[in-house]
Amino acid sequence: MLLVEGAVGCGKSEFLETVAAHAEDRGALVLRAGGAATERGRRLGVLRRLAADAPPGSLPLPASPDDAEDPLALRDFAVAVRELSATAPVVICVDDLHHVDESSGRHLLHLARETRRAPVLLVLTASPHEHDSDPLLRTELLRLPHFVRLRLGRLTPDAVRAALPGRTEAEAALLHEASGGNPLLLRALLQDPGGRPGDAYARAVLTCLHRCGPATPRLGAAIAVLDGPAAPAHLARLSGTDESTAVRALAALEDAGLLAADGPHGRLGPHGLRHPAARAAVLDRLDPADRSALHTEAALLARASGAPDTEVAGQLLAARDTRPEWALPVLRSAADQHVAEGDPDRAVALLRLAHEACPDATSRAEVDVRLGVVLGRTDPAAAEHRLAAPLAAAGAGQLAPQALAPLARALAAQGRIDESAGVLERLAADGARAGGARHGGIPGGDPLDGLSAFPRWAAGRRGAPAESGTDPAVRAAGTTVHPAALWALPVEAEEGAAARSAELFLRGATLAEGTVEPLAQALRTLLYLDGAARALPWCEEFADQAARRGAPGWQAVFAGLTAEARLRLGDLPGAAETAGEALRSAPARGTSVLLSALAGTRARALTAMGRLEEAAAALPRPAPAGHTGGVHALAHLRARGHHALATSRFHAALGDFLDIGRHAKRWGLDRPRVLPWRTDAAEALLRLGEAHQAERFLADQLTTRDAADPWVRGTSLRLRASLREPRERQAMLAKAVDDLQRSGDTYELARAMADFGQALREAGEPARAAMVNRKAWHLAKTCGADALRERILPGHTEDDTGEGARADAPDAGLVATLSESERRVALLAVHGHTNREIAKRLYITVSTVEQHLTRVYRKLNIPGRQALPVDLDPAATGVPV
Repeated sequence: MLLVEGAVGCGKSEFLETVAAHAEDRGALVLRAGGAATERGRRLGVLRRLAADAPPGSLPLPASPDDAEDPLALRDFAVAVRELSATAPVVICVDDLHHVDESSGRHLLHLARETRRAPVLLVLTASPHEHDSDPLLRTELLRLPHFVRLRLGRLTPDAVRAALPGRTEAEAALLHEASGGNPLLLRALLQDPGGRPGDAYARAVLTCLHRCGPATPRLGAAIAVLDGPAAPAHLARLSGTDESTAVRALAALEDAGLLAADGPHGRLGPHGLRHPAARAAVLDRLDPADRSALHTEAALLARASGAPDTEVAGQLLAARDTRPEWALPVLRSAADQHVAEGDPDRAVALLRLAHEACPDATSRAEVDVRLGVVLGRTDPAAAEHRLAAPLAAAGAGQLAPQALAPLARALAAQGRIDESAGVLERLAADGARAGGARHGGIPGGDPLDGLSAFPRWAAGRRGAPAESGTDPAVRAAGTTVHPAALWALPVEAEEGAAARSAELFLRGATLAEGTVEPLAQALRTLLYLDGAARALPWCEEFADQAARRGAPGWQAVFAGLTAEARLRLGDLPGAAETAGEALRSAPARGTSVLLSALAGTRARALTAMGRLEEAAAALPRPAPAGHTGGVHALAHLRARGHHALATSRFHAALGDFLDIGRHAKRWGLDRPRVLPWRTDAAEALLRLGEAHQAERFLADQLTTRDAADPWVRGTSLRLRASLREPRERQAMLAKAVDDLQRSGDTYELARAMADFGQALREAGEPARAAMVNRKAWHLAKTCGADALRERILPGHTEDDTGEGARADAPDAGLVATLSESERRVALLAVHGHTNREIAKRLYITVSTVEQHLTRVYRKLNIPGRQALPVDLDPAATGVPV
């Protein structure tokens, strides 16, 4: 007698069929039957199937079910089987012994006792985790001396590899992991496309659940709902059964390979389903209402047992249930934890549910603001639009101070200065009505605290944007900083100290929620006060960090600064590509002032490159309606103005530039280093023939605190030179070239040199003009300004011969032989300076200049000044001009 035990799907029935086929091949008489859960109450059901499988009339049955326990009936059945075995061995195969009705079980037990010396083999299969109809049946079978028990286990990884010789070792390992070595699940996986869990796998999982016992379907649903470690008592309560039944059902599921201590995704506990596809299959079969009720019950149980807020909130989210009075604080707390753990998408989902649980306008506004902050990491447009509702509620006077303060902070962080200041004014008014309470009802709190990288300098600008003293609304609202100050450059006398402080801050800062705004401010300070070359590596570093963290919103912030730094260095293709890549990474839905600024930087670069159609395509990202008070909108206005200037729409361009000036002055952000709207407006006025007005704007710019900056002075002098007589124009352009050379802006330098070459030609100095134009053409090519290159030397290419390009130009090795003094003189000569001008600039005699140039020509083996290499510049030589 053989009893084969094993979990569901582990091959008991297949084994039984193999035994039967083997016995038939050897001439045995095989009788088959199987128990069924639906027929456990039907007496003699299995015995009748065995009799039907035997030769007609060879196996007697009791006359009625009432005679099933009659000893004579038991003896007659055993005698009949022995008589059958006299002519051929008899093999009786009974599947699922645990489902065999009690009467049939008694006959099989009696048969086993009475046929010990006959050629009769009983092969029975049973689940080790199921109760038998007759609790004594298996116990009595164990006492028989000729009883043999065989336990079928799941396939090992080696067995799976051996069974699938056509699969790689990695594929076999994945199949074993998903199936747990359960042959039924493995076979189902092989039926699904690519061996990945699909419909066949899902059906096999549900089959195993139903065949593991009556308690396992509901228990499986509880396991799927909890999706993680859980005590049997917890599972029992959730599935509506007792703990002992739950323990037995869990053992059956684990034995079948449906459960795993460590799942493939590292988040499934001792009682978690092995694969996410298995969990999905179980949940999908549930009625939506039942599933929601299970998740709600799971949330209540988790809350009662002291589980983390993230676990409780996850169940509420799955149930879409906000009825518990504690739901709102739990959802918000869990969202904050997910943000800290770097899972903003989960946090957003929880906050959206929390919004449904809010009982009043104030709590809804608080959740909206928090949503705006969290969404800023991934979706700038959604982050900005999320503040619309609380902003409207604030305007209607529906928000309490505890909601106004974070709203003002979020608006300031988005650069929406007017709206932030308006909310702060509302907060101040509420404080006054409450008896002069400071900080908007937030003890010791400052709504804008932590947004600035330089609290000392920001506090120095604590007044209104016009810096006319402390803004009463700001002071009463509990903040010493006006929102505009967070976007301003320091105004200290020693601005180099601000740049050094910015770099020191960047060295010690880490990208995270709460540091994005001060990091951006530090980068802007370094960019505009210490030069783009110094700031660019830092901008790239934080943009890369944001990309690695999957934060396209943060990436847009730092990529925008990276693109601006490259644009300020004259790297037009690099700026366009950086901005374009960040725009492609950001969600496309909706409009965003941040993304419109990024698109503006790209459009400015494309316009300078002469790719006007592409620039126009980038410009349709307008600032959303109602957001015109944001600093990011100024970048979009400037880009639109430059494109209008390039397409001869001079009045439109002038209007945009003047709008920038009005906003910049009103907010106290009028710094030509950042937004040189005066030179932009002057260029538009020159195109319109308004020379007097253009002169006024340029003169005004050269009286600002930024006039000493080489970039500001160089761009101003380039335009101002067009208003002067030829000789004065030439001198002024030479100064502009020198300034722009120091600024590092290759594009603006190329423009200044192009104007200088034109001035030299008009002054009757074609040789110097040719040299300067050759250098300007080379610079324009370097920075990708094709339109400017064509304007300088129409139709010229590097393949052209003559003064534009020489096949025998000196190589870098020869250039390296020049002394520092020779390089300095040669560099100034390349930039079109006469020998007398070079002598005056370097404080040497004209004769010394001539001697240096003679040695340069000899060392480089060139005939004269016209053959000097155009790539001889400070960046290559290390020689300051």
